[in-house]
Amino acid sequence: MNTGIAHARKPTASVVMRFVIWAIFLIGGTIVGIMLDLRDFHALFLNPWWHLAMLPIGLLLMRLVFSASTTTGRALARFGRDGDIPRFETNRLVTAGPYACMRHPMHLGLLFMPLAFALVLGSPSFILIIAPLEMLFMLGMIMLLEEREAIAKFGDAYRHYQARVPAFNLRPSCLKKLFHGDPV
Repeated sequence: MNTGIAHARKPTASVVMRFVIWAIFLIGGTIVGIMLDLRDFHALFLNPWWHLAMLPIGLLLMRLVFSASTTTGRALARFGRDGDIPRFETNRLVTAGPYACMRHPMHLGLLFMPLAFALVLGSPSFILIIAPLEMLFMLGMIMLLEEREAIAKFGDAYRHYQARVPAFNLRPSCLKKLFHGDPV
């Protein structure tokens, strides 16, 4: 019996785990950063001028992160989903929009989320130590896990895509597609 109500399927364990890791990074980075700041950088962390200088930089970077996520999310929703699949999942390989010039445009944007968050918070320890470590960890996860999952899901089509398109691309035309582009 169809009640006319669409039921969204639950996200996979892999998607849930990614959200948990993000929460740990942002909450844990905040707690550890403030603890280190109060011990080692208390004069800087307690300086209002430091926070006034870091806040606009962090907000600008945060805006870029959300812009990249919006653009890539639209591309994935438009081209990567066929049928009834869980939210945040794809079942078609997307090679349009920013995905035409880099394999992981969403991740390029999201790599900067810990740094943006740290800048908004104004935590020197988070900015200088924790965020870069989190970014390196995320790069490792992308290159080791995401690539392996994409090959398992899309097979030779992804391998051909991998041979043609770099994981990340900092060319201005590609960044324009990522930060200001339409997902097509």
